[in-house]
Amino acid sequence: MTKRKGHASMPFGKALRAKRLEKKFTLRKFAELVGVSPTYLSQVEQSNVVPPTADRVQRMAELLGENSDEWTALAGRVPEDLAEIIQKSPTEISDLLRAVHGMTTEQLRKLRKAAERMKKETQ
Repeated sequence: MTKRKGHASMPFGKALRAKRLEKKFTLRKFAELVGVSPTYLSQVEQSNVVPPTADRVQRMAELLGENSDEWTALAGRVPEDLAEIIQKSPTEISDLLRAVHGMTTEQLRKLRKAAERMKKETQ
């Protein structure tokens, strides 16, 4: 697993609680904004239940001013748009992910830019 900024070394619930408190959200208010019960949110923060769905994690990240992809990964989820992409070409996407596994951040950026150029050329 690659290191992500900030909270990558701590469990999702603990990172969520730390960031929620840093942003001065009460448990009750944050739960309301996310669309979950305060009891459930408390259980998530204590790591007593699995993290919420990817769309709820994305909402949490937005409210906290965090990168939704990083928080979704921290929660052990896959963003819905990525799940759809994988489902359309499961073999090719899986092969691509395995091929790029272990590349540096800079190598991945270069590869992404090359892919964007290739995509433009075919449009």
